[in-house]
Parts: sequence; C-alpha cells; structure tokens
Amino acid sequence: MGQKLPADQLQLYKGIDEILWKDWDPIGVSPYGLRDEYHSYLLQVFKLALEDATLHKIAEYLHNVVSERMGMSSRVTDHLPIAEKIRTLKLQLIPEK
Repeated sequence: MGQKLPADQLQLYKGIDEILWKDWDPIGVSPYGLRDEYHSYLLQVFKLALEDATLHKIAEYLHNVVSERMGMSSRVTDHLPIAEKIRTLKLQLIPEK
C-alpha cells in the first residue's frame, strides 16, 4: 500500500512533475500532451530534492537519464537550470532545517 505524503511534499512532487514536463522535456513531448512521459524519473528526482541533493547531483541524474536511458547527447551542465528550479521550489515549500 502506498504512503500518503504530507501536503508540502505532495506539492513538491507535483511541482517537480510540472518542471520535468514543461521545462526539462528532453524529447519534446509536452506540446503533444504525453503527460506521463517522464513519470518513471519523477520519484528519483523527488527523492534527491527531499535529501537536499546538490544541484550537480540532480543535474547528473537528469544527464544520465538523457544520455544512458534515452540515448541522446547530453552534458551535466545542460541540466543545471532545471536542477536550480527544482532546488528553488523545494526551498520555497520545505525550507532547510
């Protein structure tokens, strides 16, 4: 059985989903409404955000997804702006202790 997330974490999860779909979208599917295309990567990005992973670590994960799983050309630095958006959202919703 799944675990229900606290409201702030649920908001973060949904926000990261939006960022991956609208801003990251490495294969360009968002205009076509393929809303669940990146859901298989969402949980890991969410976990990294909750763990206060560095921007580089988040960007590295996204880079690995693009280069290894999707087979496309990528550099870690390509994903730093997305990592920054995710980190900023996390800090807005769940400030560091």
